[in-house]
Amino acid sequence: MSVPGTKPESRQYRELHCLYEIDRALTSTLDQHRTLERVLKILADEMGMRRGTITLLDPRTGELRIEVAHGLTAKERKRGRYKIGEGVTGRVVQTGEPMAVPRIGDEPLFLNRTGARSEVEKGDIAFVCVPILLRGRAVGALSADRLPGASRDLQVDVRLLTLVASSIARHIDLRATLEEEKDRLVSENIQLRAELTERFDMGRLVGRSGAMKEVYRLILQVAGAKTTVLIRGESGTGKELVARAIHHNSPRKEGPFIAIHSAALPETLLESEIFGHERGAFTGAIARKAGRFELAEGGTLFLDEIGELSPATQAKLLRVIQFKEFERVGGNETIRCDVRVIAATNRDLETALAKGLFREDLFYRLNVFPIYLPPLRERKTDILLLADHFVEIYSRENRKKVKRISTPAIDLLMMYHWPGNVRELENVIERAVLLCEGEVIQALHLPPTLQSAESSRTLMGIGLNESVANLEREMIVDALKKTRGNMAAAARLLAATERILRYKARKYGIRRQTFRVPAPPRAPS
Repeated sequence: MSVPGTKPESRQYRELHCLYEIDRALTSTLDQHRTLERVLKILADEMGMRRGTITLLDPRTGELRIEVAHGLTAKERKRGRYKIGEGVTGRVVQTGEPMAVPRIGDEPLFLNRTGARSEVEKGDIAFVCVPILLRGRAVGALSADRLPGASRDLQVDVRLLTLVASSIARHIDLRATLEEEKDRLVSENIQLRAELTERFDMGRLVGRSGAMKEVYRLILQVAGAKTTVLIRGESGTGKELVARAIHHNSPRKEGPFIAIHSAALPETLLESEIFGHERGAFTGAIARKAGRFELAEGGTLFLDEIGELSPATQAKLLRVIQFKEFERVGGNETIRCDVRVIAATNRDLETALAKGLFREDLFYRLNVFPIYLPPLRERKTDILLLADHFVEIYSRENRKKVKRISTPAIDLLMMYHWPGNVRELENVIERAVLLCEGEVIQALHLPPTLQSAESSRTLMGIGLNESVANLEREMIVDALKKTRGNMAAAARLLAATERILRYKARKYGIRRQTFRVPAPPRAPS
């Protein structure tokens, strides 16, 4: 510890410095093993105490075992096990009183259970062991060797180790308290999640806007009933997700959820898909086939794009909803069914009614409980929430480390009118994640449709020079965040010189001190 040309440091100073460093170590992390190893290393480096050992009581077995040690091999540590009252360590834990052994070779209680001390060493090694007391009860022991030539004021060593053991006890107590609190919170979280799942499950529906809160309210209101639901909204707004949320919050949640997309099937096959068919009902019907109503028995049938059904299919659907029965195509057998129908459309059914394209009686049967799903342009506050949600999903799926979206990119997302709604936003974010090579999605990763002339003009009315400046500013800030204010490291990340980076930082008013981590306090001198 002494520096050439100066007076040797006093024992008192070294003790104070040692206790200061140990206190820092104990408060730096809650990783108990690593922290205690660091404490023993400090005792060795600062005070010359060798083979430092922390032995803790295992409450399950009632046995003392070495938790951490400095200067012992893994094999030697493994051998360090004692019963209460056995050896010096066991006696210290049993009595709660420290022991100082001037010569371990003369002490019958010293068992050398680890086998770390040779027979030659035994004659001249001193050993100090103090209890680790928690609420007046010994939960372990702290011990160390004093080698030949070291200070032999063992009572001073006892005093120092007692102070250290007291700090260790507080650390163990704090960690145990935090672990208990963590376990309690985890258990409470699991219980709350279970209770929430029992009450409602919104699946992949994301949104906190007033419009979406109203949708959630309606879902919970109708889920427990048998009522037919009509979900209305533009394409891509998530109508099937709403249908699934209703099903998963209903008494039918254990039953099947069967979806059929009317617009995706030709009219000649749609009726067969919905109601099934008998063998030979039409060319190619080589066997009987169950329809979606049969497959959805006891559960929910979701009919998407209901406005695309032909008049004949509409008539058969009306009968099922009214009387809970139908016949397969080409069959005479009447089949009873217990199925809840949820329909959806992006069409203006009122106009279709006026033109005679949709049955009025079917419309009123379906429209018992309508839910309107607003387009994305009417719930702008949900755009960023949805975008972050999709960033997380596709970063995980593609094993990328994308963490956030830059401010210019967010501006473009917020100004776009989203004709394809949530489905289009999801596709845009998936593409951006694939293109992004760093941790931040930039405006350049978004498709040209979002970077239209209208968006560019609207984007705070800025031109090319200011757009470039904004991008430069953001890249510099990201690099300084990553390097914690280290200009040289940030310059390397940006493939620029430190001189240019400093010039740019001054130009944009970026202070590197903002991103620096405060230095740890200096030791007393």
